Order: sequence, then C-alpha cells, then structure tokens
Amino acid sequence: MTKDFKGKLFVFSAPSGSGKTTIVRHLLAKERFNLAFSISATSREARGEEKDGIDYYFLSRDEFIQKIKNSEFLEWEEVYRDNFYGTLKTEVERIWSQGKHVIFDIDVAGGLRIKKKFPEETLAVFVKPPSIDELKIRLKKRKTESEDKINMRIAKASVELATAPQFDKIIKNYDLEVALQEAEDLVDAFLGLKCTKEE
Repeated sequence: MTKDFKGKLFVFSAPSGSGKTTIVRHLLAKERFNLAFSISATSREARGEEKDGIDYYFLSRDEFIQKIKNSEFLEWEEVYRDNFYGTLKTEVERIWSQGKHVIFDIDVAGGLRIKKKFPEETLAVFVKPPSIDELKIRLKKRKTESEDKINMRIAKASVELATAPQFDKIIKNYDLEVALQEAEDLVDAFLGLKCTKEE
C-alpha cells in the first residue's frame, strides 16, 4: 500500500467476551513490537465515553454504504441489521506510513478476509473462551447490553467458534496471564524477534 514500509498485520478475532481486547491492549503496550491499533469504522452510535477517531470512526449508515460502493474498505460486514463494521484501506496506510505494524481487534469474518488479502503479511489469531457458558457470564458482567443482545452474541459465538481452525493460531483464554504470554510469544516469533522451537 505504501512503497516505503510494508509492515506486518496481526489479527485477533474471537467471539465477543473472549478477552481479545485485553490481549490486544497488552500487546500494544509492548514497545518492542512497534504496533499501532487499527481503528474500525462503524455505522452504530457511540456508546458511553467512546470517541470518534480513537475508539471507532463513526459514520452514518449512508456514509458507510457510500464507502462500500467506492471500494474504500479492506473488509466490512453488516454484523447486525443496519449495523456495519469495517476496516478502511486508509487506516492500514496511515499506520504503515508511520513505520508501524498493524494490530486488529475485529470479528471473525473480518479477520479471515484480511488474512486472505494479505496472506504473507498477516498472522491471524483466534482467541477461544473457556466455554460458551463462561462467555455468557462475562457478557452479563459487562452490564452494557440487554439479555436479548447477549443471547444474539451467544448464538453468533457458537458459529464463530467453528471457524477457529481457519486461523493460523488459537489461543485458549482459560488463564489470562498464560494467554497474554502466548500472544507475546506469537508476535515475537512472527516479527522474528525470537526463534521459536519449531524453527
């Protein structure tokens, strides 16, 4: 995309509540990785303290659809009716122009599309929750969504879990400390910062 620097892409995907956001934040804090977060675009309203250009790029539904027509997205999906999410091509260009690698916290379908577009540059990691029951407990603890919305997410999670084998690596998030270390090791190896046992 930019002639000067073509960095790596780190995709972390998982059902909602699996802990992928915690893992991504942990990796972003590690300076040696030189990572920058890919901000997704969405047509949904901002929640709580969310800020445009920091948490998401908030677009109207019409703006989002126009950008789809203009082929401005690397990947996009209508996650729920009239609720679009996607990755703008300009976002990856913005991060690469800073000489940084890109890290994504996106849903499963989007993650697999990015892997397909950049097969060599992308490490796609699936974060697996201990169980669907545990996922439901975590979502309820958030207290951000209605019972109906939680049930929708749980139904979606069952479908998403079936896609795990399509990812390069799977992290089982049974113990957060272990999962964080595993994630660090995977990024280290993909960037060539450490030799892995398999090499």
